[in-house]
Amino acid sequence: MIALVPADARVEAMGPLPDGVELAVFGDGVPEGVEFCVLDPPARDRFAEILPRLTALKVVQTLSAGIDRVPKLPDGVTLCNAGGVHDGPVAEWIVAAILAMNKDLPRYAERQRAGEWDTSGNTAFSGAEGARDLSEQHVLIVGHGSIGQALQSRLAPFGTRVTGIARRPRDGVHGPEDLPGLLPDADVVVLLAPATDETRGMVDAAFLARMRPGALLVNAARGTLVRTPALLDALREGRVRAALDTTDPEPLPPGHPLFSAPGVLVTPHVAGSSAHWRDRAYRLAGDQLRRYAAGEPLVNVRRHGY
Repeated sequence: MIALVPADARVEAMGPLPDGVELAVFGDGVPEGVEFCVLDPPARDRFAEILPRLTALKVVQTLSAGIDRVPKLPDGVTLCNAGGVHDGPVAEWIVAAILAMNKDLPRYAERQRAGEWDTSGNTAFSGAEGARDLSEQHVLIVGHGSIGQALQSRLAPFGTRVTGIARRPRDGVHGPEDLPGLLPDADVVVLLAPATDETRGMVDAAFLARMRPGALLVNAARGTLVRTPALLDALREGRVRAALDTTDPEPLPPGHPLFSAPGVLVTPHVAGSSAHWRDRAYRLAGDQLRRYAAGEPLVNVRRHGY
């Protein structure tokens, strides 16, 4: 059985391969008999080109949590994502972004570059509203899956009140129908929902109008969840703030108004980046390959559109 992997695969992190398993790398040729494919995001276009020739393909294991950009697979091919691999880094980015915006660090960084000692945000000097405390805030997580759970555990030591929303409600987690009623009470709204037909453009003018004045919108999911013109209007009017790791369009072209909009922090889709994610991802791929070879159930099985 042949497993197709990227040319720069961390093969050593995959661990021992089952007997009879041979690794092949993405290249000009397409070997016959490929049953298992490890798909790294940079190889998506190449994978789409060779997919019609992978007639023996049975499993595609992505190294990303999102699957919305994976080419449509033939019937009978199982799609698995990298659930769990990016939970920690993304959750940490969200906490960092909330803290940075709560403490107004982007503005202080601008003042530092300008060589200015600016105390206007310090209530001890100015009587301004001042920094926000996580212990006094309510964070609403829209898309309370494994990353949402990792985020909630990291917010717990701050004493933050957390509410989750998931497609399938469960104990302590609301369903999507409760979202409109929960928005006005949230100081921070975190987007972690997958990109689907149901979630595309969900953050529109009506959504933003229901948010508490001055609340923070954090998008660590997909840019297509947010209608950018509506968000720009809300930012310019000072009704909300935003921390965005994903945007629509992505990448943002030079000079895009989101870069200069007031009250917004933008990072270039790096929330899941860490020095260790690739080793974690290839450990998962190795485990999955061993499960498949042994005829055992795979984990993180997904379907397109979810």
